[in-house]
Amino acid sequence: MNLQQLRYIHEVARRGLNVSEAADALFTSQPGVSKQIKLLEGELGIEIFVRHGKRMVAVTEPGQVVLDIAGRVLGELDNLQQVGAEFSSEDAGRLSIATTHTQARYALPPVLRDFMRRYPHVRLELHQGNPRQVCEMVLDGSADVAIATESIAEYEDLVTLPCRQWNRCVIATPKHPILREQPLTLDAIARYPLITYDDAFTGRSQINKAFLGRGIKPKIVLTALDSDVIKTYVGMDLGIGILTRMAYDPVADRGLGMIDAAHLFESSTTRIGLRRRAWLRGYVYAFIEGFAPQLTRKMVEIALNGGGEDYQL
Repeated sequence: MNLQQLRYIHEVARRGLNVSEAADALFTSQPGVSKQIKLLEGELGIEIFVRHGKRMVAVTEPGQVVLDIAGRVLGELDNLQQVGAEFSSEDAGRLSIATTHTQARYALPPVLRDFMRRYPHVRLELHQGNPRQVCEMVLDGSADVAIATESIAEYEDLVTLPCRQWNRCVIATPKHPILREQPLTLDAIARYPLITYDDAFTGRSQINKAFLGRGIKPKIVLTALDSDVIKTYVGMDLGIGILTRMAYDPVADRGLGMIDAAHLFESSTTRIGLRRRAWLRGYVYAFIEGFAPQLTRKMVEIALNGGGEDYQL
């Protein structure tokens, strides 16, 4: 048994049992990956994967236990590498952040600007995806930090730290009658074609919950993956939009009007996600505190090691 074999089974599982994709990601050959997995299975005396012909189609029950252990071993190996890097070069390295479009576009720019000024020798990587994708990036080691709203608290292997709360607004072309509704109601919104987020993104579940709670079915004509797309189609007067409040800028979006809708929807909480028991370099703690000043290094360390992450904002 060797670390290479553990990497192979971990990557095959991560790639949805696609051995060819795993081999490409590991810069090796498909037959080589398959051979090493067979050798590992022979040594352990179990089958890790269920096969149909030459294809892997599922993970066996003992195989899942092996994969869980392999993930922990590889995670600890990454921790060892991080320790070495921290003490050999404290202010140089890489910080990989996985986040959604809304956070990358509207919440992170001033934080990343300040971080880059403080740590000019740290290479920043910004990966975008839906909340589930950004969580998976942290769990598989391709990102250090996840920042998202929906779904992030559902992953047991992630420590999730609430850091910011936000709510929504309604946007429309400047002369649209919805902007004159006082007070704004869900019934008023439902009278017009609606443009909002895709089901996987940015607090959409709170939007659905609010309408369902009143027995109202809104006329959703278009859903989008990010705020800029919503604003584009609202600007074409194809409907009114429900938007995260942080995404509306009265200067940049002067072609659109806005009315606050926080009283209509439950607030959403942006969370930071970290791999449980990860060893973080000093500048990662600095980034986290820059994004959420209440999350001190001591608080994050306590959470990473088994407690303290479920505090309230």
